[in-house]
Amino acid sequence: MTLDNKLGIVNPVEIAKAEERLSKQKAKRLFDSGDISRAEVGTFAGLAFIHAYLFEDIYDFAGRIREVNLARDNFRFAPLMYLQASLEHIDAMPQGNFDQIIEKYVEMNIAHPFREGNGRAMRIWLDLILKKELELAIDWHLVDKEEYLSAMKRSVVKDLEIKALLKNALTNCIDDRKFFLMGIDVSYFYEGYSKFKAEDL
Repeated sequence: MTLDNKLGIVNPVEIAKAEERLSKQKAKRLFDSGDISRAEVGTFAGLAFIHAYLFEDIYDFAGRIREVNLARDNFRFAPLMYLQASLEHIDAMPQGNFDQIIEKYVEMNIAHPFREGNGRAMRIWLDLILKKELELAIDWHLVDKEEYLSAMKRSVVKDLEIKALLKNALTNCIDDRKFFLMGIDVSYFYEGYSKFKAEDL
């Protein structure tokens, strides 16, 4: 089923291509304009800012809390009736060290606050927290797609695997434009989007 979109596209293949192209262009602009520094670090408000920035040209719901329940692979994300409370809890979680930051990231993934585009927005959000608190970021090229997706699924029960996977991919390369754009491409690849390179858009 194709999500309602501002582009009037009904073909799911075409909307996927348009979504990738337009949102990668916006990710590039987010970095190049310096607007990324406007995102509140470690809060839902900051994540909503990133999500709206990436997807506002495509979806009316960009940056807005979802109004439907979501499930994937037999896992139900935070029920709608508890979502606001869950986001307030996540905002209050500490983020002073690596373990706390990843625990916060895992909780935000369980919340899955948006209708679409959660993972792509959240990985930028995660890197901003790591940058602010530890002057580090994830080198997403070092994180295998299947291992990452598998670890994220299991993180609901135990987060040791995702912590180990991401800890092994830490880098102090936090302000490099090329590195950021390459990370965007990897992040999109995790979600099945690989037609365009952010650098070329």
